[in-house]
Amino acid sequence: MSRYRGPRLRIIRRLGELPGFTRKSSSRLTLPGQHGTNPRKLSQYGIRLQEKQKLRFNYGISESQLIRYVRKARKIKGSTGEILLQLLEMRLDNVVFRLGIAPTIAAARQLISHGHILVNNQKVTIPSYECKAKDVIGISNKKHSRELITNFFATSTLINLPAHLSFNRETLIGTVNTIVNRQSVGLNLNELLIVEYYSRKV
Repeated sequence: MSRYRGPRLRIIRRLGELPGFTRKSSSRLTLPGQHGTNPRKLSQYGIRLQEKQKLRFNYGISESQLIRYVRKARKIKGSTGEILLQLLEMRLDNVVFRLGIAPTIAAARQLISHGHILVNNQKVTIPSYECKAKDVIGISNKKHSRELITNFFATSTLINLPAHLSFNRETLIGTVNTIVNRQSVGLNLNELLIVEYYSRKV
């Protein structure tokens, strides 16, 4: 399945707040669609599907990418759900977003693919690059790159950095202090339901 290009508020109304997906919020409290005012009770499958969709839309990944992450998480010792969230949180596009350099993960992905982001002083153009502890995230020395980020900071509000990251707005340098823990994941969902959803699929 390709990346979603439709109305974002429609997804927010259906799934709830997704900080990496959009900064917009809806004033409507009903679900989208003609039956939104009188929704049916979700089945157990529907509940698991909804949690999975939260993950997909927030991190902006396709179904096939998510399946690969689930398979990778299963091979690593520990809680599959927490490891899955760790793998997604440590993606470069998400780290750039959580540092406050971009308003959404999609915007962070664009910055990376256009060559504006450095990892350990090396240009990285792969949004799915897996960051590790002690990685240093910087901005390209090109004038356009630094102006782009500086102009964004001039109009953006301060964000609360998660504990595993640090960022210096003067030097435009961020650091991955440690691997992210479950408490620092900026998304409200039940990862166990996602693991259950894929238990018979992969």
